[in-house]
Amino acid sequence: MHEVVKWLSRMSAVIGGVVLLVLILLTTLSIIGRELSKLGHSMADGWMVSLGEWLVATGVDEINGTYELTEAGVAFAIFAFFPVCQFYSNHATVDVFTSAMPRRPLGWLRAFWEVVLAAVIVFIALRLYEGMLRYLGNGETTLFLQFPVWWAYAASVGAATIASLTAVYCAWARLVEAATDRQILPEG
Repeated sequence: MHEVVKWLSRMSAVIGGVVLLVLILLTTLSIIGRELSKLGHSMADGWMVSLGEWLVATGVDEINGTYELTEAGVAFAIFAFFPVCQFYSNHATVDVFTSAMPRRPLGWLRAFWEVVLAAVIVFIALRLYEGMLRYLGNGETTLFLQFPVWWAYAASVGAATIASLTAVYCAWARLVEAATDRQILPEG
């Protein structure tokens, strides 16, 4: 089970990274297109009329629906990165008071918070699933691209499901670590 969860968490992060790279490229191209369009319009009214008219005539402009795709993609990517952060214990922590604790009590404290975090991630995944069902039922679409809103929810639910599985496994592993004083999960 350990290797399956490890592989799932890594693949989820890779897919999230690819989505973020595509979103960066999309946003960059959209900004370049918008600025070229502005430049063309300003030149068509001013000092380089023929070049400005040519730029305007090419139809270069911002990419329609970039905001919608970015919103959906970033939501997915956030959930796609949760599993790898969870598996490798790389969530942000403040250990000012716990850094001096003995190993055993610290293990039980880590296990407690791992269980709490797992419960929160599972809860969020369930709420996302219910939201997806609501949007699936009402047929709402995005403003510009007109794609069903539930698609974005479905992608996030998929990533949140992997995050939930990883969180539950990590909670179990931390409890076993605390009880047996052996290391199962990698230290962050």
